[in-house]
Amino acid sequence: MNTLKESYTSFLKDIEANIQNKEDLLYVKARFAKFLDVVLEEMDRIMEYRKQEVEELEKKQNQLDEKMEKMEQIVSHIEQDIYSEDGFDFEIVCPYCNYEFVIDVDEEKTEIECPECHNMIELDWSGDLEDDEQGCSGSCSSCHGCAEDVEEEDDTEEAQAQENDEDDDM
Repeated sequence: MNTLKESYTSFLKDIEANIQNKEDLLYVKARFAKFLDVVLEEMDRIMEYRKQEVEELEKKQNQLDEKMEKMEQIVSHIEQDIYSEDGFDFEIVCPYCNYEFVIDVDEEKTEIECPECHNMIELDWSGDLEDDEQGCSGSCSSCHGCAEDVEEEDDTEEAQAQENDEDDDM
């Protein structure tokens, strides 16, 4: 702004030095002052427009910052869900009443009570299928027919043993 003031002062001195007629000098000064007023008004308008643009950009930046913060929270929660050992759910189907319910994984627990029939359910976190490979003992109260499969296998084995005995007798 200092340069503008110096240029204006220099301009007035130059006009005063080169225009000898006082009426012409006053006319040029007045006309230039009106022109300068228009220029300054336009500069004010441009500055106000720039100020509004800056405010709008700041507002948009704040909105982006808020969105970014929300996204960071969501990502943080996702990471916790993925990498946290706590909070894993395990679906249980009660072998006594077939009631389905969900429990948190806790390898310290060896049994849990069914919330429906209140029978105790043994929990095996090892993932071994040894019990399943041995077959059903037929002793559970909600047998799904697996004991019949064991009986059928026993009958088949007995029939084969009898056939082998008959073949040996011949």
